[in-house]
Amino acid sequence: MNCEIIGVGTELLLGDIVNTDAQYLARELAAMGIVIHYQEVVGDNPERMRACISNAVSRSDLVILTGGLGPTADDLTKEISCEVMGAELVLDEDILEGIRSYFSSKGIVMPESNAKQAYVPKGGTVFANRNGTAPGCAVEKDGKTVIMLPGPPRELKVMFEYEVKPYLAQKTGGVILSKQVRTFGIGESDMAQRVADLLDGENPTVAPYAKDGEALLRVTARAETKEKAEQMCDETIEKIREKIGGYIYSTDSLNLEQTVVKLLREKGKKIALAESCTGGYIAKRITDVPGSSEVFEYGIVSYSNEVKMKLLGVKSETIEQFTEVSEQTAAEMAEGVRKLSGADIGISVTGISGPGGGTEDKPVGLAYIGFSHSGGTYVHEVRTGRSLDSREYNRYVTASNALHMVIQHFYERDE
Repeated sequence: MNCEIIGVGTELLLGDIVNTDAQYLARELAAMGIVIHYQEVVGDNPERMRACISNAVSRSDLVILTGGLGPTADDLTKEISCEVMGAELVLDEDILEGIRSYFSSKGIVMPESNAKQAYVPKGGTVFANRNGTAPGCAVEKDGKTVIMLPGPPRELKVMFEYEVKPYLAQKTGGVILSKQVRTFGIGESDMAQRVADLLDGENPTVAPYAKDGEALLRVTARAETKEKAEQMCDETIEKIREKIGGYIYSTDSLNLEQTVVKLLREKGKKIALAESCTGGYIAKRITDVPGSSEVFEYGIVSYSNEVKMKLLGVKSETIEQFTEVSEQTAAEMAEGVRKLSGADIGISVTGISGPGGGTEDKPVGLAYIGFSHSGGTYVHEVRTGRSLDSREYNRYVTASNALHMVIQHFYERDE
């Protein structure tokens, strides 16, 4: 089955919002073994929408549209799609009552314009919206399927996961299962080269992806049962481990912060943070993970030298002799926050995020990460190689390196 994704909305064309829906859907559909041939964006113009949808239906088995299901006059996705597919829109009283109840639960009377959202294609499939008022829907004709989904990501993602994915699974046949092999410290091209003989497989498939500072492989298998698909994925992952095992930090799809929280919980340990150039980025990523309060209680953003000295106990002579961006300062910061918090592990970061402030000896993108635990203190140097317009990248990648140090610490102790 080949698929086309169409984002609807003039705001997408103008760049007012980023089309994260297409990114999400492309990944989810690829994991289901559905091939994406085209992605498009069309504005809220009836003629252009009609031409775009008609063209998509003519060349693709499955067309998924996002956006344009709202109550206003320029929300025309259902109307144009059903016109192209020859489907009649009819009022669903149950959906209308559900929309009224949604507004009532918020103490608001439903605007009459929202009744427009209760019209669905006759004989089509309706997808419930658990986070909003606009239901999704699907129309099938002559072996073609058009699916219409709401644009807001918080509505679309839940609808796709609980409503659309089971609907599509019935069409693809069998079970499709994906697992991610996440790596750190190796580039995408080097990783792909080392596993090149696995990238041409048809079942399971192995596909490389790159993120800022890390790379991953998605392993996808199709089988009669979930157990068989999982076995096929695991066998391929073992082959990958033989080739790049030293760089793998997760094979269960957990990202860096999720892996850190999982390991800390399993080991019964707590972590404390002293962040300078990352400005609380590590703490933010850790606290994004549910249950992180069990392992993280204490964090300091020690952006100024005064705070480094007053709260963390960094010696003034250390900063005077080596500067605040130094291995020595990072070590004292890590030891200071560990002592202050009583945590098992103290992590510190000090560096130059940019775009200004760098020198020849200490360029933008340089950071020192301190790691203190009962066995001692050591410091890891990071050089991202990014300078201009790189502040966000440098902060993110430095935080990733700090998280990876925690993972390495536990993995090495288990060996």
